[in-house]
Amino acid sequence: MKRIGVLTGGGDAPGLNAVIRAVVKTAINSYGSEVFGYRDGFDGFLDVAGRVSLNYETVRGILPRGGTILGTANRGNPFAREVERNGEIVIEDVSDEIAAAIRREALDALIVIGGDGTLRIGLELFEKGVPVIGVPKTIDNDVGGTEVTFGFDTALNTATEAIDKLHTTAESHHRIMVLELMGRDAGFIALHSGVAGGADVILIPEIPFRYDAILQKVNKRVESGRHFSIIAVSEGAKAIDGEQVIARAGNAVYVPRLGGIAQLVGQYLEEYSGQETRVTVLGHIQRGGSPTPFDRWLATRYGAAAARLAAKGGFGRMVALRNGVVTDISLADALAVPKRVDVHGDAVRTARDVGVSFGDTL
Repeated sequence: MKRIGVLTGGGDAPGLNAVIRAVVKTAINSYGSEVFGYRDGFDGFLDVAGRVSLNYETVRGILPRGGTILGTANRGNPFAREVERNGEIVIEDVSDEIAAAIRREALDALIVIGGDGTLRIGLELFEKGVPVIGVPKTIDNDVGGTEVTFGFDTALNTATEAIDKLHTTAESHHRIMVLELMGRDAGFIALHSGVAGGADVILIPEIPFRYDAILQKVNKRVESGRHFSIIAVSEGAKAIDGEQVIARAGNAVYVPRLGGIAQLVGQYLEEYSGQETRVTVLGHIQRGGSPTPFDRWLATRYGAAAARLAAKGGFGRMVALRNGVVTDISLADALAVPKRVDVHGDAVRTARDVGVSFGDTL
């Protein structure tokens, strides 16, 4: 294994640099390989300056850093890329061009670090003959086949700290505080931080809610002398008779950007509860900052395991954490079913047992 490539795609997440560092150190220490990074995801193969040599010096000090030293791109899908033709922007499939560029790099393995979108691109390139190894990354924790993705724990810590801080001001001012959190179609961040932060209502995409059920929970708290409430809302949550709220429509290149459901919940509660209501959108703060020790530990294990998997030719596969052990599964199996909150699992049952409302029942 002489030459390894590595890239990061999709949204950034704390721990990306830890994976890069582990890949580089393992490849050099254990296999004597050269390692090259490609800037801004798959776009790096189309740019003459897209390749950068990675060694001990280039990865020195990056373990605790958030973001990615290689850069990333949400719109870098080779199968649907915006290109200019005759003065017009059109969407084209340039995957053959990307695959050819990768072959010209003479890579023995390409380690692709990303969420379900980036990993699916990796799988499709593998089917075109590219020697791909996948590493699951997303703060949303929605990649199948693995118990947890790195980046999730850091985002969870950030979200929980936000709920803790909203709790004190909510209690002081007798207000309803509504916090909108990331997660897209998976409610893990809202569920876990909501339980950890003592939220009274948690709204997640997997459990459609009723506005009147949320109102009833708030009113019961007032009747019992608790004149404030904390509502944790996943950006993908929706009412039983409604749709997800979209802040920006999607197209062939961009997925729809979710956002705005917390505003609707806040407006409804202020109008019908008679309590002052404030809405906070945590946004990209959840993506930033130094990774937690857990995410550094997990990302390092993933990076080292990816280099080992490459060395034994395990292409078309993804490293994963299963039963506490880092192993690997096929990318096809990992992407077959996206991971979602188990609405009948112990996490949801525990939340209900301690009095959390999911807004689905009166």
